[in-house]
Amino acid sequence: MSPTITEADILAKVVVPDRGDLAPEVAHSLLKLQFDKDATRNIRRLLQKNNRGTISSDDRVTLEKYLRVGQMLDLLQAKARLSLQKRHRKP
Repeated sequence: MSPTITEADILAKVVVPDRGDLAPEVAHSLLKLQFDKDATRNIRRLLQKNNRGTISSDDRVTLEKYLRVGQMLDLLQAKARLSLQKRHRKP
């Protein structure tokens, strides 16, 4: 049986987060990306419902979408941070 692959796993093969090869301007731009206040508030609300066991199936689907986008953003930002670290280490 093959392991389940996620969208983040697939994106990791494209982004290659452990290869720090982004231009500094791109890296800085990626590090600025974040959920806005409304989205953050909604994510927290959905997480609370999930933790209480009162989340609806529609809300669960929405939460999973937010979490997948968050994972993808994490991959991009990991690559951005590594790119900037490598740049600062060069003599």
